[in-house]
Amino acid sequence: MDTSDLKIFEAVARLGGMNRAAAELNTVQSNVTARIKALEADIGCALFARHSRGVSLTPAGQRLLPYADRAGRLLADARRAARDDGVPHGLLTIGSLETTAALRLTPLLARYASDNPAVDLALRTGTTRELIADTLEQRVDGAFVCGPAAHPELREEVMFREELIMLAAPAVSSLDEALAGGAVRIVVLRAGCSYRQMLEALLARRGIAVQRQLEFGTLEAIFGCVSAGLGITMMPRALLGGVCAAARVSAHALPPADAMVETVFIRRRDGFASSALDAFLACAVGEFATEAA
Repeated sequence: MDTSDLKIFEAVARLGGMNRAAAELNTVQSNVTARIKALEADIGCALFARHSRGVSLTPAGQRLLPYADRAGRLLADARRAARDDGVPHGLLTIGSLETTAALRLTPLLARYASDNPAVDLALRTGTTRELIADTLEQRVDGAFVCGPAAHPELREEVMFREELIMLAAPAVSSLDEALAGGAVRIVVLRAGCSYRQMLEALLARRGIAVQRQLEFGTLEAIFGCVSAGLGITMMPRALLGGVCAAARVSAHALPPADAMVETVFIRRRDGFASSALDAFLACAVGEFATEAA
């Protein structure tokens, strides 16, 4: 068994077929089949069950797959480490919640880009769930998410704290009025949004049913619907007056136990931390030092 065997094995497992793996690896199907058969002979058990639609992992293949994934990441990190001379350079991809990107990151990104001109900086937004997955799969080098992430494969550091508030139509005068009636309509981002999960948990604790759920992909769409009286939502207070004009909605404070949340920066525990990422973390810690305390 060698790393090239594991690379072929991982491609076949991910794509579910020898032909599809061959196309991705720019080789012929017969070569992929031969390498898989040789790997199975070396290990001493079948890794794939063959069927008319392609292949699927056997229990032995399922046990091997995490090691193949780990080997691939280790090789990629080894190449990056060998090329990293201590001067920040190359591509750095950072993930962020949309609210964090809108409220917090512009000064940080501008300062970092100015101090590190050899780094190609990319920003990718998503929900907390999506960004955790992106970090684990190394599609991003690290990400700002709503904490705690509490994942054994991730390292996390608190960057700042936010106060969440309930937003409702302009005519709504209080939190009790916003939650009146025993059932409410909520206006939220897609599944995996941490603020959406917190809103749903708050309503459940109070015994309030969700009458209807309106799901949108942008903050502007959410604010527009809330302003029109189509439902309530929960967002950081800092969005008011900045991203959203305060007159468009009514804002209602939450009890302290429901209001305060932490934004953390996550990255893989076993991943290679490039000079570009180290410099970004140092810049972020300096930017948010007073708010993380």
